[in-house]
Amino acid sequence: MAAVQGRLSEDADGMDSREGNAAADAVPLPFRTAVDALRAARLRPEIEIDPTRAPKRLAPHAYALEAAVVEGDEDLADGRLVLLHDPAGHDAWQGTFRLVTLVRAELEPEMAADPLLPEVCWSWLTGALQGRGLSYGEPSGTVTRASSHYFGGLGTRQPASQIEIRASWTPREGMGGVPDTAAHLAAWCDLLCQVAGLPPAGPADASVVSLPQRRGPQTH
Repeated sequence: MAAVQGRLSEDADGMDSREGNAAADAVPLPFRTAVDALRAARLRPEIEIDPTRAPKRLAPHAYALEAAVVEGDEDLADGRLVLLHDPAGHDAWQGTFRLVTLVRAELEPEMAADPLLPEVCWSWLTGALQGRGLSYGEPSGTVTRASSHYFGGLGTRQPASQIEIRASWTPREGMGGVPDTAAHLAAWCDLLCQVAGLPPAGPADASVVSLPQRRGPQTH
């Protein structure tokens, strides 16, 4: 199974060991604990996940992951999950933590034409969180589908369609003011696998309906 590793943030890049240790000491304990839980998470073997550069301007502290659902040498879906933390709290978040995500996958043309697809995809996100028994608030986001048609020198390519989910939500904080980030990551990976068209991971998820696997996924 995949395990996450990496630094707390990019801010220590280029520092010597003393400066790096000082930067780590300045990171609030709730955020360090939340990131440690992300690093220790165990995920489905189809998930390839790695830390990536986190945005600097969205919150005082941030940690980011990027992941792909891979079968063989093919990427069926990919995404990015960012954990934000503002110890002073944020009015729009209604909390001190926020999770921000982007999920993308290729679609069969007939699936892309379904008028209910955006609503269904959004329900997959909320359903993944609820399926893990997670408490969250202030959800917001967009579901976008796009189609590409090729002409001229590219005219031999088949039309391609893609779904993109951008969303954010506030994970409710537990003991010590720390949300269960590992469970939120697992729920996010459930969403990623569902969009990729993978079957449910276990009997408890048998009621979940996924996108059918698409022709011509991206090469990994």
